[in-house]
Amino acid sequence: MNKYRTNETFETGGLDWGTIFLFIGMVLFGWVAIYSAVYNPDNASIFDLSQNYGRQMMFIVVSIVVAASILIIDAKFYPAFAFGFYGLAIFLCIAVIFIGAETKGAKSWFAIGGFKFQPVELAKYATALSLAKYLSAYDVSFKNLKVKLISFGIILLPLLLVLLQNDTGSALVFLAFFLVLYREGLPTWIIAMAFCLALLFVLTLVLDDPDILIYSLLGLGALAAIGLRKSRSTLLVAIAVTVVSIGAIKSVDFVFNEVLQEHQRARINVLFGKGGDDYNVRQSKIAIGSGGLFGQGFLNGTQTRYDYVPEQSTDFIYCTIGEEYGFVGSAGVVAMFVLLMIRLVRIAERQKNRFSRIYAYSVACILFVHFTINIGMTIGLMPVIGIPLPFFSYGGSSLLGFTVLLFTLLKLDANRVNEMQSLHD
Repeated sequence: MNKYRTNETFETGGLDWGTIFLFIGMVLFGWVAIYSAVYNPDNASIFDLSQNYGRQMMFIVVSIVVAASILIIDAKFYPAFAFGFYGLAIFLCIAVIFIGAETKGAKSWFAIGGFKFQPVELAKYATALSLAKYLSAYDVSFKNLKVKLISFGIILLPLLLVLLQNDTGSALVFLAFFLVLYREGLPTWIIAMAFCLALLFVLTLVLDDPDILIYSLLGLGALAAIGLRKSRSTLLVAIAVTVVSIGAIKSVDFVFNEVLQEHQRARINVLFGKGGDDYNVRQSKIAIGSGGLFGQGFLNGTQTRYDYVPEQSTDFIYCTIGEEYGFVGSAGVVAMFVLLMIRLVRIAERQKNRFSRIYAYSVACILFVHFTINIGMTIGLMPVIGIPLPFFSYGGSSLLGFTVLLFTLLKLDANRVNEMQSLHD
């Protein structure tokens, strides 16, 4: 008993202190990077509230207070009010479409005086809680088709509402929850099919003659028909896959030209080298490349100092780090996120109840998608869709949202430790 208590207390003290210290390190590093990105020599104090770096300090303080409050609240509160949070989030996501403030073409913000709030941050949190609450019910089995459909609905409803706000980047983040469902038993073929359809979409856009894909699929379908003719059910599946794939290819032109908006088409064209304004990405890559191995030094980045990269304190904060701290600094940020992901998965797998495990994987997947897309777009591997780098990018809503996500998980994990310790007393 004493050995158990000593090891668990050393590791967590009830809380996973390693994750907390990692969070603090990322937030402080991000604050310094924001200071560099928007540095104003006339207001040089990092605490100046008239500047973004001063306001970010205020957001950090508020987030720490909220984090402490989350740790004080009883862990049973979060599953008990999961559906209540979800209902509130859905209401706000609908309301913002009608009365929200428009920013850069997206009507996804509530603006009250100088304060702005993005309800999608609450929606991500509420969806994680609700999905965990629903799937952890004692009479719910993910093998049931009805359960699968309801789970899809919990995810897709906020996703569609965010799309109606014209915030495609934030909407894509909700796809992270399908990775959670995969951990809970979503068949591999569904994930594989989704990946193949996405690949066909990309190939259709990249190839000058998309009919090559159709002829290839018809050829493969014919070979499958010959090889599988003795198994009627398998043959029907092969035919269905071929038909769906060809239909997807034929729909790409319509989706690209009629469904996607002009700025979205431009960003995709830039990604695939088919023209368009690639200024942001080009300047971002120049900034990162100019950092070399060890960087140009704090406040010495030329791309940053002369404002060549737009949105450098928000969407493109990573290129500030790359320019000033070089490959070492950039790799350090990636290493911090990898370490965070490892710790979150470890936390998820050691949970004793299903609610905490599903919620833990939801947090890990949301952070993973944000991290992957944000860094991918700054180095030209993904289209620029405007989502922040967790804990680094400037912004009160995003920092508060990520903090709430993470510290709710830490509270649930601490509750597990406390319950186990009480059983051994």
